[in-house]
Parts: sequence; structure tokens; C-alpha cells
Amino acid sequence: MRIANLAERLVILDADRALDVESASSGRFSSDPQAVYARWGEFTEWAAGQDVSAGNPFDPRVLGPAVPRPPQIFAIGLNYAKHAGESGYAVPENPVVFTKFASSLTGPDVEVTLSGDTVDWEAELVVVIGHGGRDIDEGDGWNRIAGLSVGQDLSDRTVQFWGDPPQFSLGKSRAGFAPVGPAVVTLDEVESKADRDDLSVRCTLSRPDGSTEMLQDGRTRDLIFSIPALVARLSAVVELLPGDLIFTGTPEGVGIGRTPAVYLRPGEVLTTEIEGVGTIVQRFVSED
Repeated sequence: MRIANLAERLVILDADRALDVESASSGRFSSDPQAVYARWGEFTEWAAGQDVSAGNPFDPRVLGPAVPRPPQIFAIGLNYAKHAGESGYAVPENPVVFTKFASSLTGPDVEVTLSGDTVDWEAELVVVIGHGGRDIDEGDGWNRIAGLSVGQDLSDRTVQFWGDPPQFSLGKSRAGFAPVGPAVVTLDEVESKADRDDLSVRCTLSRPDGSTEMLQDGRTRDLIFSIPALVARLSAVVELLPGDLIFTGTPEGVGIGRTPAVYLRPGEVLTTEIEGVGTIVQRFVSED
């Protein structure tokens, strides 16, 4: 199942069709895309019996952030060994955790204003919590996941490295710097197409001159802290809540790790694809 936020309404997607949940359930479930996680088990049981192909055609450009108002957003830094190396850091012994503030969330096919000339890309698998809690055992980690989505941890490196030590969260929370979508894909849907523990994560840049470049090409099997491990390690400190997001980290290939460093420019288009989950697109424009 693929659930999404279509013009601020909760829908279930099937190819080019969208089934409006509030209408199809005769009001049993709210139109609010965020509210569904508090009733996740009840919702998935109901949704399993729906004919989504009976939904209406939709414009993908109207899709909003798949999870629009998460209670908490956790972002994991340096969670691939080669990315840690290109960033000049040792492989961490514990998860490196920061946040992307919720006001930075945006949809999967959007125009993003560059805040300057040091905006970087970071393709990431995003995890959505279905059943939260504290002190969750790693072996139970996958059972707490509502689904997976595609994200970009866009980063203003100037703001990120304002001081010493650096502070991450503000530089990663400009308007539009947290695109997530196009849908939240349940694990059974992912597993019908791929291995949930070994998903391809790819990021491609298209330039105004028509040239393209594969910027990142990684696999989630190379995560230092796996998804179940992140659920366990985070919940050992904080309570995970239904609808929380976890940006799980980015593979090697970011702009700041290149010599010389390379950053996004107006007119460029970034396409991020995760196997079995989906594709998101950002078109970049200048502040002017």
C-alpha cells in the first residue's frame, strides 16, 4: 500500500489513481494525512479491503510531503562508512543525531529556492514510525515501522558550519530543504519488489545544458546502523511516536566531499530514487 498527502488530504495511491480515505471510509478516518498514524493498525486493516483502482486520476505535482507534521524528525549523520570518510570523520560508535525542523518539509515534485551558493544534496531513505514506544528491542524494530519514503536532506553548508563545533539542524531546515514522498510505502509493498534491508539509493543531477550525472549510488545494506538498530538506539533515549520520521543517512557522493566541492545551481534538477519506494524531484531556482 502507498499512502500519500494529496492537496492536504489522505489518499491511497495505485498507479495514476488516488482513493480519498475520508470519502471511501464514510468519515471513519480523517482526511488529515498525519492523523492516520495514531490509528495505524485499524487503518491498515480497513485499507486492505479497498479497491484503490476505483479512485480518481490525480496530478503528482499536487502531492505534499508524505508525512506533513511529524511529532519528531530524527536525522542520522555519517551512517555510511564511505560518506563518513569523504566528510573527514571516523566511523561513529553511536548514531549521530540531529533534526530537520518540520517547517522545511515539502512535497516530492517541487521547486526549491537556493539560499546561496553552498547548498548540497543528500539522498536518504526515510522511515515512518507506526507503533512507537521506549526501549524497543532491535529484533522488534521492523514491526514498529509504518512504511518507507524517499527523502533529500538538502543542506546549506555555510549555515551548517557557522561555528566550531558545527551545528547541523538550522543549515538543513531552510524552506523546502526536506522533500519527502511521493508516498509512505508499507513494507509488504516494498518487499514485493526488493529486499527491505538492501535497497538501492540513487541521486541524479540534470543540468540546463542537457547533461546528467549520477551523484550518488549506494545501498542500504551498507548502513552502519540498520533501521532496526536505529529504532532500538533512539528509543533507548527518547520515546518514538506514531508518525515520527527518521532520515537514515546518505551514501557517499555529496558535494562537500568532492575536490573541489560542488554545490547546486539554479536551473539544475535533482532526481532521487529508492528501489521499491519511489522517486522525488527538485528543481532549483535562485533567490532572485
